[in-house]
Amino acid sequence: MSQPINVPNSRGHFGPFGGKFVPETVMSALQELERVYAAARRDRRFRAQLRTLLTQYAGRPTPLYYAARLSKTLGSGIKVYLKREDLLHTGAHKINNTLGQGLLAVRMGKKRLIAETGAGQHGVATATTAALLGLDCEIFMGEEDMRRQALNVVRMRLLGARIHPVTTGTKTLKDATSEAIRDWVTTVRHSHYCIGSVVGPHPYPMLVRDFQSVIGQEARRQILAAEKRLPDFLVACVGGGSNAMGLFYPFRNDERVAFIGVEAGGFGLKPGHHAATLAKGQPGVLHGAFSMLLQDSFGQVCVTESISAGLDYPGVGPEHAYYQLIRRASYVTVQDKEALDAAAFLARTEGILPALEPAHAVAHLRRMPSKIKRGAVIILCLSGRGDKDVETIARHLS
Repeated sequence: MSQPINVPNSRGHFGPFGGKFVPETVMSALQELERVYAAARRDRRFRAQLRTLLTQYAGRPTPLYYAARLSKTLGSGIKVYLKREDLLHTGAHKINNTLGQGLLAVRMGKKRLIAETGAGQHGVATATTAALLGLDCEIFMGEEDMRRQALNVVRMRLLGARIHPVTTGTKTLKDATSEAIRDWVTTVRHSHYCIGSVVGPHPYPMLVRDFQSVIGQEARRQILAAEKRLPDFLVACVGGGSNAMGLFYPFRNDERVAFIGVEAGGFGLKPGHHAATLAKGQPGVLHGAFSMLLQDSFGQVCVTESISAGLDYPGVGPEHAYYQLIRRASYVTVQDKEALDAAAFLARTEGILPALEPAHAVAHLRRMPSKIKRGAVIILCLSGRGDKDVETIARHLS
């Protein structure tokens, strides 16, 4: 990577990736969102309102915690800092984005939020934002994910959201997203589709990235205060990729800071056994954008598999695909068993139970000492807490 990364362009492209591949019905809504977001970014009152909600309601800034016992266990003088997004209200980074999009919905006069969710954290954050702002809320969630994330289903309903079980396809995040888009097509005049990751048609990958960039902005200031230098590595899990992009983006032009995204390897890298889109995917269109996609030789979307509902998705954000293309970031895979072991490992070394999504990043962290220089400084994005996954972890560990 030799050129500064300033993407997307005016048409929403990150190099060859991104763009808008949607029905004509929602094109005007995307154009409206693009105009309103451009104006909101320049509006001091909007920025101040969002900043106030992030600090007084969501709980920012989150700590950059030096994990001393974890670092000592890894050895080689490595210093690991955890960006504690798990300490936010609702228990994950998703609230950074939903508060921003909720304010945009109010600005556009929309009375209803719709959203897809896999692990349930984006659904909870959307329902929370809707309750806060007095908006109706409807969440689309795969039936399989509702089973394995039952706690979050209860939380959403308590917050006043209506849950739509999705019984088609694999009954997971991909199918929930498809159903949410179908709803949006028919209700676009009064509904705002609150996409939960850096995926979908322009301007969603850009605006979700921008709302999540508070993670990296804070981490940058905090690591300079703690170490008087930038980190050597940033590590984060990648499904759609919002927590990773939120951490990476403010460091995008610091070429000495390496980015590592960790995908779900499931049971192994055979078709249908994983959700490792950047490791095994091919370029294609899914849910309104051109990006990397798990597909077969006929262009049909592949079945995915991951113990982590939030990573169980056959696509990825177009900006991640671009970072891979220009070699700004590297992407690796972690299998289910490694992630389960890593969740228990972090719990026992630091007293922190991570969600299964960032447990994948912790698993890769355990591999790193033999491959990097002594004394390296690493920031790992702990994107969510593990309460929601306790039953899944207990079932598999038993």
